[in-house]
Amino acid sequence: MRLVLLGPPGAGKGTQAQALAALWGIPQIASGDLLRAVVREDSELGREAASYMDRGQLVPDELVLKLIAERLRKKDARDGFILDGFPRNVMQAEALAAGLERVGLKLDKVVAVIVPDEEIVKRISGRRTCRNCAAMYHVIFEPPAKTGVCDKCGGALYQRDDDAEETVRERIKVYEAATRPLLDHYGRLGLLAQIDGVGSTDEVEKRILAAVDGPAASGQAGAGVGRARL
Repeated sequence: MRLVLLGPPGAGKGTQAQALAALWGIPQIASGDLLRAVVREDSELGREAASYMDRGQLVPDELVLKLIAERLRKKDARDGFILDGFPRNVMQAEALAAGLERVGLKLDKVVAVIVPDEEIVKRISGRRTCRNCAAMYHVIFEPPAKTGVCDKCGGALYQRDDDAEETVRERIKVYEAATRPLLDHYGRLGLLAQIDGVGSTDEVEKRILAAVDGPAASGQAGAGVGRARL
């Protein structure tokens, strides 16, 4: 299975990608994770990426494409992958398709997870991260036992710059301008399915499985789901 998960920040793409990757035995490839890893290296490339991310803006296509291409060349992605947060615009989508075509591959499906703006703001602005172990919490949905303190290591919790409400609203605007046209692009190619992203994690996962494999897939479990197209 070669799947793209689209949706605004906070739509739950990462959570769903992790679950599906485990179910299908293929890697989740998240552009955000790749970018944050580069930022942690404190290299010139990392500082350039951070200058965009801290303002809630998209990192330039050239940088993102380089990181994705390197990741897709790794052995664990040969039999399939789930792209989470990439592509973010039509140019990236076309570059991805061209790169896959060069090695005789193509995408199987693109699923867009749809979530209202105010729900997104609530989800993201409530996030808190441990400075020590990077464990994640939410002030409403998953609060720590003691406010501001990590349950796992006792480290201090903080709100990342890109999780602040002002930045979140800017990220939504960027998504609407640059990424939403992907829905039209993939719709024209016959690859797109749109699903409701509001509900429990299990409910949203079932909707994705139904969109990918048909209604019967949402009631299946384990190795059989989706493997016919690996």
